[in-house]
Amino acid sequence: MVDADQTFVIVGGGLAGAKAAQTLRSENFSGRVILIGDELDPPYERPPLSKGFLTGEKDRASVFVHEPGWYANHDVELHLGQTVTHLDRAAKTVRLGDGSVIRYDKLLLATGAEPRRLDIPGTDLAGVHHLRRIAHAELLRGTLASLGRENGRLLIAGAGWIGLEVAAAARGYGVEVTIVEPEPTPLHSVLGPQLGSLFTDLHRQHGVTFHFGARLTAITGQDGMVFAATTDDGDEHPAHAVLAAIGAAPRTALAENAGLALAPREEGGGIAVDASLRTSDPDIYAAGDVANAETPHLGHRVRVEHWANALNGGPCAARSMLGQDAAHDRVPYFFSDQYDLGLEYSGHAAPGQYDQVVCRGDVGKREFIAFWLREGRVLAGMNVNVWDVTDPVQRLIRSRVQVDPERLSDPDTPLESLVEGHL
Repeated sequence: MVDADQTFVIVGGGLAGAKAAQTLRSENFSGRVILIGDELDPPYERPPLSKGFLTGEKDRASVFVHEPGWYANHDVELHLGQTVTHLDRAAKTVRLGDGSVIRYDKLLLATGAEPRRLDIPGTDLAGVHHLRRIAHAELLRGTLASLGRENGRLLIAGAGWIGLEVAAAARGYGVEVTIVEPEPTPLHSVLGPQLGSLFTDLHRQHGVTFHFGARLTAITGQDGMVFAATTDDGDEHPAHAVLAAIGAAPRTALAENAGLALAPREEGGGIAVDASLRTSDPDIYAAGDVANAETPHLGHRVRVEHWANALNGGPCAARSMLGQDAAHDRVPYFFSDQYDLGLEYSGHAAPGQYDQVVCRGDVGKREFIAFWLREGRVLAGMNVNVWDVTDPVQRLIRSRVQVDPERLSDPDTPLESLVEGHL
């Protein structure tokens, strides 16, 4: 039986919002739970959109967080296809696009992020894609299948994780792929030049063409369709479709207009929250891609745009809303699959934060673990085609212990032994 005396509202129909709703019910919250999403679909997971769903290995039903009847069975009220246009903190209400007003006792903002747009001529042509939502993935999947049948060409702006995963999916359909990237290697700011070049070699071996040190300046068309794209060094690249994979920006407009504190852009932007995911308003919380959280084990604030952050952040926010002593102190984690390469990345090592990269294993065979260190302490680790090591890698990161680089690089030295006695 739902107790209408308390109403918890969740704005955002992604993984963080869905997991927050689930946690509220599993923690025996008996009040109203209202989840508002601006898509017509119930909450789903985003990693398959550039992986299994895009390749056709997974069907549409597999991406959803819960079975269709879960929300009704757990008294979670869904308002789908609705945007929240205004947040009134004094009245503790949100106004929806249809004019209706909902009062809240506690509010969770899980508004996520939006793909950055190319600010160049030609983006209105048919065949220009972004990838963030399931509708985007369905359209892109159909495009890749068509291009594969017709020997078509896809141009991808950006050699980040999304760009590379889509390139791998496209090559699976037989599409000719060119990636334009202003940095000298893929993932340059994430992995650095040494490990970035590994992904250059991987994709080139699968037929991908790279154009480094350049940016798109225009997309040209023919009969309203993409025909080619030009770069700032004067080159023209034939293309029948273009994917903008140049990052995402946190959706903070609602919070900003309501006067909530935001994190500085140089610190990743987003809504500023403490370790319990509480905003500058004690009755409002934020989780997922939009939240920039104080992270105790890192010792600084960070905004993370990955699946595990939403998976774990939503439940943490829910427990905090219930008054529990909760802290979001997980080690950031994500994974990627490209051709026969699978990897897991734990931690956070932004450019300028590390002074050494140490590898154990065989980088040439793409079976290794890489570690990013600062003053001998491991900030992040990435295991490539090496499995069941995430736990010891994360323990090593959490320990903040100084390690001997030679022992760290030695495959015969158990990772667990490097942190024994320090946790």
